[in-house]
Amino acid sequence: MEPEVAVGCVISWGLMAIAFGSTLFTAWKLGLIQRLLYRVEASSPRHGGESVAEVLKAHGVKYVFTLVGGHISPILVACEKIGIRVVDTRHEVTAVFAADAVARLSGSIGVAAVTAGPGLTNTVTAVKNAQMAETPVLLIGGAAATLLQGRGALQDIDQLSLFKTLCKFCGTVRTVRDIVPVLRKAIAMAQSGTPGPVFVEFPIDVLYPYHVVQKEVIPKGAPKGVVGRAINWYLHNHLNNLFAGAWDKRDISPLPVDLPMATADQVQCCVEMVSRAKNPVILLGSQATLPPTPVDNIRAALESLAIPCFLGGMARGMLGRDSPIHIRQNRRDALKEADLVILAGTVCDFRLSYGRVLSRRSKIVAVNRDSSQLVKNSDMFWKPTLSVRGDPGSFLVQLAEGLKGYQAPSDWTRCLKEGDVKKEKANSEKAVEEVAKHLNPLKVLHRVEHLMEEDSIIVTDGGDFVGSAAYILKPRGPLRWLDPGAFGTLGVGGGFALGAKLCRPESQVWIVYGDGSLGYSIAEFDTFKRHKTPVIALVGNDAGWSQISREQVPLLGSNVACGLAYTDYHTVAEGYGGKGFLLNRENEDQMDDVIRAAQEECRNGNPTLINVLIGKSNFREGSISV
Repeated sequence: MEPEVAVGCVISWGLMAIAFGSTLFTAWKLGLIQRLLYRVEASSPRHGGESVAEVLKAHGVKYVFTLVGGHISPILVACEKIGIRVVDTRHEVTAVFAADAVARLSGSIGVAAVTAGPGLTNTVTAVKNAQMAETPVLLIGGAAATLLQGRGALQDIDQLSLFKTLCKFCGTVRTVRDIVPVLRKAIAMAQSGTPGPVFVEFPIDVLYPYHVVQKEVIPKGAPKGVVGRAINWYLHNHLNNLFAGAWDKRDISPLPVDLPMATADQVQCCVEMVSRAKNPVILLGSQATLPPTPVDNIRAALESLAIPCFLGGMARGMLGRDSPIHIRQNRRDALKEADLVILAGTVCDFRLSYGRVLSRRSKIVAVNRDSSQLVKNSDMFWKPTLSVRGDPGSFLVQLAEGLKGYQAPSDWTRCLKEGDVKKEKANSEKAVEEVAKHLNPLKVLHRVEHLMEEDSIIVTDGGDFVGSAAYILKPRGPLRWLDPGAFGTLGVGGGFALGAKLCRPESQVWIVYGDGSLGYSIAEFDTFKRHKTPVIALVGNDAGWSQISREQVPLLGSNVACGLAYTDYHTVAEGYGGKGFLLNRENEDQMDDVIRAAQEECRNGNPTLINVLIGKSNFREGSISV
């Protein structure tokens, strides 16, 4: 064959291949190939919401939190029909906070479903909080119909761009047959590695039945002209592609979850360091409470090691109320003297002064699922002797197995515990001091601590009053303390308490509120009443944003924007169907009776609020809020 002919043949074949490829691509984009592969059951009354509910049920989801909207109604109705409890709140952010609490306490995925546009934008703070708290939450969002996106439809915004920096996975469902695989992938990603939130967007036309979507998409009159017929063909084709293969049988079971684990060599290296240490300490963070290791196993491992422990975040309560190895006070001093520090899910961020509280002389073992959190600020203020990217809970259990028969030096533990007793005695003495106006907040907190039931769960939402409560209230066991985490978010109280009460209906759930933070979620007393989830809110009402005022006034000479009023929050709670109590100097001698009466109302099914008028205290003087 002549060279010119050969070149011509190659070019011809190349052009034909390009044309064929372009035709295939166009056919795929138009859904023509899918139409050949899948059936369209136009007469089926089923809808996409049923597929969503089936996947959630298969993944053990018991609750879906929501604020209703037309975009997501099929999901909510389908969930209710198959036994998933739908719990509607008074603000979308509460729905996500409640899902967050369920995920933390149950060890499974928490789910919130909200409508498009402003329904989703209202959740942003809670989603970011879940990201920073490393909580697996599935956020389901409605969206404008697939054909109308970007064309000015109601509540149509670019939702995926909004959430892509907040979530481990963001996906949109373009056809009904995609619902199952997209949801399964999202849930697995939320729970894998370092857990976190995921977002799945559901355009409204993948959720409603064929005949409903057809009515909205297909024009009623006969098309006119070539252009009209072409548009009509395109709309029919789009509709059929939406529902092609919609009801084919698919696997809805959970996908495997991938978790990083420490190697045997890493565990053995730590075993050797612990066996040689004279003053070891463990700093336990929230990540240590995550699945797959049961918290009771982690508690047993810690008690076996008998190494003094400082507990933070969700790890508070891990060792019960009065463990001999739980050290609550003087952490900075202990870290100066420690020759070995194990950071089990604890991060060297602002909570550890970016690592500056760690001694250069100490050997440091850092264990974290997240590679960036594992060595945060190690380029500046500290250096890990051993860094382990793995699950902290499993690591501690393996460490205890490798150190069977080991007990930390008792004189070191005793020394730290003596400092604890001394500091707590000083705190108790502060509780009996008179304050210039109203009640001493420490006295109130000590009485609540004394009267709180053993199975209580404590939710904290506030600044100054909550900061004091963290020193005095002692969670009775693992997973009985809920705080926002590293983001320091105000407004978590209503949602966290709602999720906690649903997970543990037999437990008394306390929300410790500042009067400032209470304003974010007091409307959820309506939710508590309607959904029969009675909780007790303890409000430290000092008529101000005291955490800020304490610094702003001496530094800048003004209390601007820090003042509130001694509002009758107990009356507001009653307006929403709850029970309210006022506690002030006039009935101070009846303090225990008021607390017991609130507990009794809660046992009788009534959400209850104790509005405690408190004065100023110099307890925690010098603590900062930035």
